[in-house]
Amino acid sequence: MKNVFRSAQTKFILSSAIVYAFFYLTRKNLSMAQPIMLEEGVISTYALGTMLSIHGIVYGLSRFVNGFWADRLNGRIFMTIGIALSALMNFCFGCTSLSILFTVFWVLNGWTQGMGFPPCAKMLTHWIHPKELATKMSIWNTSHSFGAVMALGLCSLILGPLGLGWRWCLWVPAALAAGAAVFCFLCVKDSPKEAGLPELQIEGAVSEESVENITTKHRMRLVFGNKVIWLIALANFFVYIVRFGFLDWGPTFLKQYKGIPVSKGGLMIIAFELAAVIGTIFAGWVTDKLFKGRGVRTCVFCMLFTALFAFGFWYLPSGAPIWQATLLLMGAGFCIYGPQALIGIVAANQATKEAAAMANGFTGIMGYLSTLVSGIGVAFIKTHYGWGATLCSFAGFAIIGMVLFLLAWSSNAHGYNKKD
Repeated sequence: MKNVFRSAQTKFILSSAIVYAFFYLTRKNLSMAQPIMLEEGVISTYALGTMLSIHGIVYGLSRFVNGFWADRLNGRIFMTIGIALSALMNFCFGCTSLSILFTVFWVLNGWTQGMGFPPCAKMLTHWIHPKELATKMSIWNTSHSFGAVMALGLCSLILGPLGLGWRWCLWVPAALAAGAAVFCFLCVKDSPKEAGLPELQIEGAVSEESVENITTKHRMRLVFGNKVIWLIALANFFVYIVRFGFLDWGPTFLKQYKGIPVSKGGLMIIAFELAAVIGTIFAGWVTDKLFKGRGVRTCVFCMLFTALFAFGFWYLPSGAPIWQATLLLMGAGFCIYGPQALIGIVAANQATKEAAAMANGFTGIMGYLSTLVSGIGVAFIKTHYGWGATLCSFAGFAIIGMVLFLLAWSSNAHGYNKKD
């Protein structure tokens, strides 16, 4: 039976990760389309920055609200509806030329995107033991990077060799995401029980049947009464400023600051994401093996080195070879995705499977409030002070995040019982 469970667990991790990668495909595709949209004058820098900020805030609110629902509802169905609606919003975005409609469709896409991670956070805690969660959820979390790589690679192909317009960067991912919705409905299992297997045995945890009957008040106490969750939620604000600063604006600042064509800039951001895959898995392994499940300790070191790499990219001479800039970007990607993954893991372990989705919804909304800075804030800094000052600000934000993680250094690995 143990081997059967392991096999089913692996299938769940792979299938849910594949579906979540398509959420990222239909969100990060815009970063490749936006330089062309700016060049063609269909949208201004400020309008783009404002749209990204509103999108991020709505996405964060969606993760928070849907965290309440995901703890109660079937995760497989929840994800299926979310990815199908995201495909629709991408298609509609590619069909318009009005700035106001760009904002409407991308903001609605932000809401549907928020239907992806909360059910995953819940389902993962039902399938994976807390002692293995950091390692296995970090592997699952590489779906973010593979989704972004898909978006960057596909759109580089569309805009480069195929010579198609920016609208196809929305239409093609929309079609692929529609297929992912069908795959999700057929292949993802909400829990071992839905797969016909016995539930995971965790000391101090309640049964799956009891989880379904837990009150919202109790879930809120588990989340909002936990100091560690508050600290990592605040730290997430600064993690996401840096992460989205590189990811959303990467092709644009590489073109404007270093004179690198969009097609090559896209490949450099792909390298950033591939380094993130390795960094994410490494961070999970270090957390379980070295820090015994205490993810905040890994995050401290990740944020320190992220700041150093961001500062190094700013310091790099303008005439330096592209490979040097690529290595610095890869270093930043390797480091910043560790905290991005571990915050969700720490939140799930602290709130337990009773409120994992709600906890991740809360940390998520704090993370995506950062788009006030990474969106319109970056547009303001770049316009008035240039890209150099913007990159220095990324380093400063990483240091602030590091300090917040330090404040949670002594926290327990999980909240299933008082003994660690």
